Amino acid sequence: MKLTKPTHRLLLFVSIVFFSLLMQSCMENDTKETPAAVTTEVEVEKKQDKPEYFLLRPEVEKAYGYSHAVKIGNEIKISGAVSMDDAGNPTAVGDMAQQMKNCYADIEKILKHFNCTFDDVVVENIYTTNMASLLESAAYRNEIYKNHYPTATWVGVTELALPQFMIEIELEVYKAD
Repeated sequence: MKLTKPTHRLLLFVSIVFFSLLMQSCMENDTKETPAAVTTEVEVEKKQDKPEYFLLRPEVEKAYGYSHAVKIGNEIKISGAVSMDDAGNPTAVGDMAQQMKNCYADIEKILKHFNCTFDDVVVENIYTTNMASLLESAAYRNEIYKNHYPTATWVGVTELALPQFMIEIELEVYKAD
């Protein structure tokens, strides 16, 4: 049987396509991980992503229903810190500067728990019932953020959890490995 030129070209084309697909399949098999390796890698990621909860004042936080901080992987979310004692009573009532210092002191305890510093803070949100007073006290932040400032949002609100609170500071932290 003699092949015609069009049939010969078609056969050649089909052969090239077949061998190209075969080669591609072989190359993909070389780069794929074994199912056991994939499973192990996924299990390690799941263990690393398990949330770690931290309570600064366990009784107060349980009473109000929140965790003061949660770490997942390299990220830590810190709930709004307010000026309170260990029993949950407001402190430095009427004194914005001292309330701000008290908030940052509590935040520092949380950061230390996670082996972090204020240099690891990437987001800072401040809520206040008195923006003018916050602006007067804001220079204190220079003592906290010595190397760089995080992104920040300052919001004036009509009230916080208790009427004596003038300021609440929440943070997001990123801790590189």
